Amino acid sequence: MENSRPRSVFVDIGLRELNGFRGNISPRVASSRNSQVFAVSDEDGHVSLFNSNHKFASSATHQENTGLISPPSHNARFRNWIAHNNAVFDVSWIKDDSCLLTASGDQTIKVWDVEENKCTGVLIGHTGTVKSMCSHPTNSDLLVSGSRDGCFALWDLRCKSTSHKEEFCINSTGMVKGAHLSPLSKRIGRRKAASSSITSVLYLKDEITIATAGAPDSALKFWDTRKLKVPIAQASPQSDTTNNKEKRAHGIVSLSQDSSGTFLTASCKDNRIYLYNILQLDKGPVQSFSGCRIDSFFIRTMISLDGEHILSGSSDGNAYIWQVNKPHVDPTVLKGHDKEVTAVDWSQSEIGKVVTASDDFTVIKTFHHMFGTTVEHRDQPLLKPNSIYF
Repeated sequence: MENSRPRSVFVDIGLRELNGFRGNISPRVASSRNSQVFAVSDEDGHVSLFNSNHKFASSATHQENTGLISPPSHNARFRNWIAHNNAVFDVSWIKDDSCLLTASGDQTIKVWDVEENKCTGVLIGHTGTVKSMCSHPTNSDLLVSGSRDGCFALWDLRCKSTSHKEEFCINSTGMVKGAHLSPLSKRIGRRKAASSSITSVLYLKDEITIATAGAPDSALKFWDTRKLKVPIAQASPQSDTTNNKEKRAHGIVSLSQDSSGTFLTASCKDNRIYLYNILQLDKGPVQSFSGCRIDSFFIRTMISLDGEHILSGSSDGNAYIWQVNKPHVDPTVLKGHDKEVTAVDWSQSEIGKVVTASDDFTVIKTFHHMFGTTVEHRDQPLLKPNSIYF
């Protein structure tokens, strides 16, 4: 029988083919294709679940709409709980929507049984805010996380070491420290934790490669999970002739990938979103998109599952949608928020449905049809939202 052991895409980089990818791989948010539910987290540790098919009654009070008192059956928000006693910076569905992962400023990741509404595991080991996480494309027991401590870590939810009450503590199975520190910075020592922060991580669709991005510069690094000593590839939008000072000025804010694993987006503090072909990293970005404003490291960018559109938040209070095959065409502008739009996501079950969340304490569900837009409803969460996921 032919050996079917997965290989890194970079082993076959010269082939420029997709032979290394598995078919029908789940997208970055590991939710059911039929799910209408999305999760929203906020800066005070709350997580809320919404049914995107339900609208808010215009005559209802805010407390009734959010389910704080006598929640009616048609409520869009149907569940809310305190997941952490600190801000929740990332949330992700796993195990066919039965579990939710929450990453927090308390330096932990928690595993939640959504049906039972209880925490079943706490991932410990980071020494800074956990900024990003991503589950394995086919095995939701495996995930990678990135932290403000400059480390990224690998986890296996089956490796439970100690228990406290009904919560199991889980230690990482591997960790890389100072993943985005320059050799000079490593010799000097970490004087500023934020300067070495890992801002975004992805588990690529070849099942063994991880992409990481950081605050120090616009470099993408790619790692083989079987040998984490050094990155196996790097990519950057700037050429080698670019001034080093300019390279350091623009960190990467957010990474995303399409469902096939062909394309990867990297939103940068230079107010551009770069599109990479994962099999042509040596050529740099194949396209770049502009129009949004990226002033902070809280703004998320998401490529659609089919790889045809890119959705991004912006510091100017709008969200933007670009057509991937028309990078020079002005993006569609989704208006409705009053402050920085930080969290965005595409629906996996309905083409054209997106959700955005903002520092103005609102969540908006929007449909876009042929780049016309219709706002379906606007909700005011309890606190400022940090992340949002279908």
